[in-house]
Amino acid sequence: MSDRPIVLIVDDEERFRSTMRKLLNAEGLQASICGSAIQALEELRKNHYDIVILDVRMPEMTGVEALPKIKQIDPTIEVIILTGHASIETAKSIMKSGAYDYLLKPYSIETLLEKIEAAYDRKISRKQLTNRPTGGSYST
Repeated sequence: MSDRPIVLIVDDEERFRSTMRKLLNAEGLQASICGSAIQALEELRKNHYDIVILDVRMPEMTGVEALPKIKQIDPTIEVIILTGHASIETAKSIMKSGAYDYLLKPYSIETLLEKIEAAYDRKISRKQLTNRPTGGSYST
């Protein structure tokens, strides 16, 4: 695992995807893009990602529908949901399905970067916990 997260941006708006990838790349992050949740699921089956930035409203399959499928592919992936149309019910559904967090559009790049770093820190912490030796006795 590198010291910087590998990010997949999933949004149906091409201009947004491209701009977001450029911004994240400029911050030293490796970022790839997909134009739909269906494409993203295929990409996640082929390649490793630490963080998925996932739009809620997309044709064919919403981010809310894709989230549990992403977690089935790799439960360790942290998902940050982006939405311009959040409700309390949507937020509850997103968090119950395993999202790390969600952001309301519009948001600053600094806020997104903070969420990405925090999600990656959580992923690393979880990995360290699962790799810790268990059992045995400890002497003092």
